[in-house]
Amino acid sequence: MPPVLPFPALETTLPNGLRIIALNTGFPNLVSLQIPVQTGSRNEVESGKSGFAHFFEHMMFRGTERFPAEAYQEVITRAGARQNAYTTDDYTNYHITFAKEDLDRILELEADRFMNLQYTESDFKTEARAILGEYNKSAADPLTKLFEVQRQHAYTTHTYKHTTMGFIADIEDMPNQFEYSRTFFERWYRPEYATVIIAGDIDPEAATAMVEKHWSSWRPGSGTPVPVPPEPAQSAPVVVHHRWDSPTLPWVTIGFHGPAFSATEKEYVALDFVFDLLFGETSDLYRRLVEREQVVDQLFPYLPASQDPGLATIMARVKRPEDTVYVRDAIAQTLAQAVFRPIPAKRLDDAKSHARYSFVRTLDNSESIASTLARYVRFERRYDTLNELFETSDTCTPDELLAVAKRYLRPDNMVVATLSHDSLPAAVATPPSLAPPGAAALTTLKTISLPSPSPLVRFKLLFTTGSSDDPVNRHGLAALSASMITEAGSAEQPFDEITRALFPLAASFSAQVDRDMTTFTGVAHRDTLDRFLEIALPQLLSPGFREEDFSRLKAQHLNELTQDLRSNNEEELGKERLQELLFAGTPYGHTTLGSISGLTAITLDDVRQFVSRHYTRANLVLGITGDIAPAAGDALKQALGALPEGKPRLAYPVTGNQPEGLRVEVIEKDTRSVGVSIGHPIAIRRGHPDFVALWLARAWLGEHRASNGRLYNRIREVRGMNYGDYAYIEAFPRGMYQFFPDPNLGRRAQLFELWLRPLRPEQAVFGLKLALFELRKMVEIGIPTEEFEATREYLAKNVFVLTKTQDQQLGYALDSDWYGIPEYTGYIREELAKLTAERVNEVIRAHISPDNLQIVMISANAAALRDQLLSSVPATIAYDGEKAGPLLVEDREVGAYPLGLAPEHIRITPLDAVFA
Repeated sequence: MPPVLPFPALETTLPNGLRIIALNTGFPNLVSLQIPVQTGSRNEVESGKSGFAHFFEHMMFRGTERFPAEAYQEVITRAGARQNAYTTDDYTNYHITFAKEDLDRILELEADRFMNLQYTESDFKTEARAILGEYNKSAADPLTKLFEVQRQHAYTTHTYKHTTMGFIADIEDMPNQFEYSRTFFERWYRPEYATVIIAGDIDPEAATAMVEKHWSSWRPGSGTPVPVPPEPAQSAPVVVHHRWDSPTLPWVTIGFHGPAFSATEKEYVALDFVFDLLFGETSDLYRRLVEREQVVDQLFPYLPASQDPGLATIMARVKRPEDTVYVRDAIAQTLAQAVFRPIPAKRLDDAKSHARYSFVRTLDNSESIASTLARYVRFERRYDTLNELFETSDTCTPDELLAVAKRYLRPDNMVVATLSHDSLPAAVATPPSLAPPGAAALTTLKTISLPSPSPLVRFKLLFTTGSSDDPVNRHGLAALSASMITEAGSAEQPFDEITRALFPLAASFSAQVDRDMTTFTGVAHRDTLDRFLEIALPQLLSPGFREEDFSRLKAQHLNELTQDLRSNNEEELGKERLQELLFAGTPYGHTTLGSISGLTAITLDDVRQFVSRHYTRANLVLGITGDIAPAAGDALKQALGALPEGKPRLAYPVTGNQPEGLRVEVIEKDTRSVGVSIGHPIAIRRGHPDFVALWLARAWLGEHRASNGRLYNRIREVRGMNYGDYAYIEAFPRGMYQFFPDPNLGRRAQLFELWLRPLRPEQAVFGLKLALFELRKMVEIGIPTEEFEATREYLAKNVFVLTKTQDQQLGYALDSDWYGIPEYTGYIREELAKLTAERVNEVIRAHISPDNLQIVMISANAAALRDQLLSSVPATIAYDGEKAGPLLVEDREVGAYPLGLAPEHIRITPLDAVFA
């Protein structure tokens, strides 16, 4: 077979040891720079010093003498770039995507911070407290804790014992470790551990010369590498249980010490195939436990590629505590069979096909190509690692899978970790046995086609219906109906058979539901498109509507609402609750998932009626992109002719509830921190004359997960209070892990929103006041001309990054049609060019109010927070390090900021009452 990476790459090693990999991807305009450094939490070998690899992911943005943090950010902003970094067990990766003309400047900038990073002890302490805030943010997720507990008990010696964040005691002590931080940086941030990957619209030789110009003076390390202690072999099964204080569904995991990653040795890829085929979505056990018996709502394998021998784990979320042992033993029985019964060759061949086509799906833009390279190049700093990995995978045999199962799936190599709020059966304390059981005419269909060189064909079926069409007392019907299309099979095939049939194609058919849009997205390689349409489309055209699938999905949606959103995700909880309050009494007055009472009341007949009424040709727009043959496009349109014709949906205006003064709801929830969401409705949508001006204003104030916003600078960077602070003029659901919103979230009404990522309780009121203080300054003083120009230049380029993927391009094209505007990037750039600072400031004053706002706060001690909000005593903030006098003067002004709240303006709501 040909290599999976079709791009010729230029590889160079400089005399100082720095590795350079440069490749032209064939995709225009953009360049993605990835700099993986071979240091992660694995390298934190000294006792009491965990968390420093992750710490330097943060500190690397603090700047140098030549480019202080503000100057660094100014260059990034003017380049229209989006940059970030992440830390893993084994490496830290710094990544940035930008317009090709800025390559030399960006390389100069990045080289300077890698060679000349500077920070004061005060900077160090500020960032250390921000990292504690990030730990607190993650503390609300039971799965994060479960991984932490599993690793602490699975390892006795190796540094994989702690997670990337580090031990909490070490994080809390980090402000005292300033001197050690210098040691860690000098030890690991050296050219012999780094690779510069440049992928995109480049000349590889010229790009390599640029790297050499800027990076060749970086000095290699002079010390001896610090060895990572090897983990001794485990001698007996390990069983551990963690009780979670908040309500959550039980988790069961069974893990095994497995092989380290290798691109040329077969053990890692063979075990990966074993786990995927036995516990993935096409497996017999998944069909049994998830779809038929419905005792678990999540079942999946987890086998990350690791530098040293890691843990291969099967994970299951159980619906009822009393079923925990049953589920655990079912997993154990499947593992036992794997040791004695070879996996059929046909299933292995299907898995190989799936792996190859799935990988090809990631090669549709330069950033994705570069980021994928970074994850594998970091092992040996070689471009061919991925090609070798797939060559190795292609030659795996069933006998080799059986051999690797026998080697690793042993009782003495097993780690069983469980987590629950409720008590579990007593048998969960003993290890499970691994002994095998038993010793129409579619010429009028509106179609939007986008040309693309990608071999992936993607189509979107956008129906103009969503949760705003949920009937009274049936909130959640639109979302549940969509799931019954994509996750419940067709009349001809049950869902498990469809999943199996799609597996070798690496194809997918998924749904997204919002207030006014339901979008079904199909993705397949052009070589397999015909087969994919035969399998997937009947789910929409002749749904299965089986009672067992309805019961499973209804329970899953209830769990997503009560567990994933309400109990386990404070950030999204606050944002969704803010929208509920601002649009109460309107069709937008409930979450897309619905309400507990609404979901409970829905029947299968309700779903049938909703589908027949709303999934019609009159409410459908078809979008297609990819290298698709005309005949295939015609076949797709012809198939959609089986939908009922229907009548066009009538969409009436939606008007939100404008607060009078400040109004606060405090949701009482057991949590370490305080989440804050602030906002009011706005009468601005895409296409409105003021939209792009307001869009620029929210970017200046705080673009989502970007570090160039005013709020981010004043709250997070200067004061180290939390993890990030952002502003919005369009709803952005599911924003925790995304840079950009999903397309196809078009709405008749929008909101202005501020999102303060969780604050420490003692700083919550000060943080709220600081956000309101900065908001008022923006409204009353406006955006300075120089900063307006920088933001405009950034956005004019960044809009290409916003729409870089095939899915985004097609999605935004459909959205532009829905809003009645031109092609999105052209529309934004043309409107930006017309703007002035004066015009933007006029728009801000016309549409943004610092006085009339709904505020949602999530706190463990609601009564105490209410008292602080009502108190006339100024709010204060204490710092670990010294701060300059002007900042302290501003702090006093912020602390005295008048909220004007009376007791009747603050409502305390128990968590159980939210989304009821």
